[in-house]
Amino acid sequence: MKRYVGVAAILLAVAGGIAVLRDSGEDVAAQVTNRMRGILEESDPGTHNHAGQQAEGTVICGVRVYGYEPPDASALTAVREIYGFHLCGVAEDKQPWDVAVKLAGPVILDLSAEPPGIRVVEATAEVKYVDRLREMFPAKYADLAQKEALTEDEMADLRRRYDDAAGL
Repeated sequence: MKRYVGVAAILLAVAGGIAVLRDSGEDVAAQVTNRMRGILEESDPGTHNHAGQQAEGTVICGVRVYGYEPPDASALTAVREIYGFHLCGVAEDKQPWDVAVKLAGPVILDLSAEPPGIRVVEATAEVKYVDRLREMFPAKYADLAQKEALTEDEMADLRRRYDDAAGL
C-alpha cells in the first residue's frame, strides 16, 4: 500500500510540475503587460508634458504589448526589453478624460536597467516619425506599431480606471 501511495505522490508531483511549466509560458505575456503598465503608471507625472503643460496627478495607462526580447522568455525575469504602445492620461481631480494631459505612442521599456528605461518614438527636425520608429523597433514590431494601438477592451478599461482615479 505504501508503494502505491509513494507512486501516486510522485505522479502528482510530476503532473503538478508539468502544469506549472506549461502555465508559466502562458503567464509570461500577461506578466509582461502588467509590468509594462506598472512601470508607466509609476513614472513621474512631470515627465508627461503636453504642449508645455505640467500636470500633477495619477498616471493611468492603457498598454498593448507588441513583443518582448527574448521572445522565448519563460519567465518575466528573463525579459530584457518590451516593445509596445501606450496611452497614458494624468488623472487630476474631477478633470474629464477629454482635457487630461496625455502621452501616447510606441514605447520601448528596458528592463535590464534599474529603474527600467522608457524610450518613446519621437520625430526630430532631421528624422521623420516613421523612420525613427523603424530605427528603434525590430521590423516585426515596427509593422505592428504602424497598424495597431489599444484594443477596445483595453481602452474601455483605461477610461474606467481614469474616471475612478479622477473621482468622476
